[in-house]
Amino acid sequence: MPYSSPKQLCFPPIVGQTIRADFEGGALSSDFGALLLRGVDRQIGLTERLAAAIHDKRHQSSIDHSLRDLLAQRISQIASGYVDGNDANSLRRDPLFKLGVERSPLDDEQDLASAPTFSRLEHQIDRKDLYRLTRALVDHFMASYSEPPPAIVLDIDHSDDPTHGQQEFTFYNHYYQSYCYLPLFIFEGTSHALVTAYLRPGIRPTGAENAMILVRLLSYLRRHWPYTHILVRGDSHFATPEVIDVLAHRRRTDFVFGLAGNAVLLRQATPTLQEARRLHHQRVALAQAHGQAPPVSSRLYDEFVYAAKSWAQPWRVVLKAEVMSAGDTPRFVVTSLGAPTPQMVYEDLYCARGNCENDIKAMKNDLRSDRTSATTFLANAMRLILACAAYALHHALRTHTLHHTALAQAQPSTVILTLFKIATQVKQYKDRILLHLPSSCPVKALLQRVTTLLCAVPELAYNTS
Repeated sequence: MPYSSPKQLCFPPIVGQTIRADFEGGALSSDFGALLLRGVDRQIGLTERLAAAIHDKRHQSSIDHSLRDLLAQRISQIASGYVDGNDANSLRRDPLFKLGVERSPLDDEQDLASAPTFSRLEHQIDRKDLYRLTRALVDHFMASYSEPPPAIVLDIDHSDDPTHGQQEFTFYNHYYQSYCYLPLFIFEGTSHALVTAYLRPGIRPTGAENAMILVRLLSYLRRHWPYTHILVRGDSHFATPEVIDVLAHRRRTDFVFGLAGNAVLLRQATPTLQEARRLHHQRVALAQAHGQAPPVSSRLYDEFVYAAKSWAQPWRVVLKAEVMSAGDTPRFVVTSLGAPTPQMVYEDLYCARGNCENDIKAMKNDLRSDRTSATTFLANAMRLILACAAYALHHALRTHTLHHTALAQAQPSTVILTLFKIATQVKQYKDRILLHLPSSCPVKALLQRVTTLLCAVPELAYNTS
């Protein structure tokens, strides 16, 4: 009805004044971050690389949205906190998300794709597309270096992805006590950059499966970086003969894996544990004599050569013999490194792999990489790739644009709340688009720095030597 009064929101009044609200604000958006993500994507070329990896099976005469636009829209929405494909239905007319895909913000014919379009995209992906997409993530990782680095650290780890329906290849995992997928994530340990990720069934992976993935990844990296030293880190379920054999026969490649204890290892650790107990008792007695709080634990480090029956050769095993009042907690690490001391191997190299778990938490908690509720396995694998791309955008924003700022080490959720969720009024003229941000915006200086850096687009450097 043309003469109906607009809907209003009512609020408790203040002294002498009533408070009402309506929806007549015009072209407003609360997602300024979509423009920041567009600037990052222009610099690193991520969505272009991913779009080139997909074979578009759609009939060209009926295409309204290119693959690049679809990926840019969906990845930008995930990176802004809108993790569900259904969110596209309410965001397809948002002026800033339209600007993020380089469309006119206030033209109705320039609306973005809807949720059904993304559902069709996810379900058209086949195995060859997924293989090229995971390789495109590796290409993006290598392209982030202007020249081959002298050394990198590959942190590999699995994480549970609970399922709640009849998805393909969902299995009950006794360790996690749930039906789930078990995706594999690979990060670069010193920079926290995502290398690639693979969606897996929920069953525990075999050593042969992990070895196959590492063979493909290391061969591809070595093809472009022949002289880079690669250190592979992981917990004890990667210390299998298949994985160790793969790494043992590769030049400039080493490994540090956790090692599950057994009777032989505990027997080897007994002398060091006894010495650690004596040390702990001495420290406790000394603290009590001086009226101080007793130490929580005492630890010593040792090393020895060990070979499991399934290993082709013996390897160096590092022991952390820790004694606490509650009991002994020996831990073992197997490595091909010979130079670092046992303490350095355990504390500086192996324990540092715990940062990989923080990166996985960012993927799961902030970008919801576990939102794998599609029926088919391949569609869910595509959703994981999209979440990985959103992580890559956030990582590039933090490490380059936000370097030396308070947000340089921030989680994606913090960046979203601080920089992305800013109300913006959009005005479109014949020859320009004008954006009005709040006068009281608390991050004015930071936004000035960020937008200045994002406007300077360097030439993409991808070293293939």
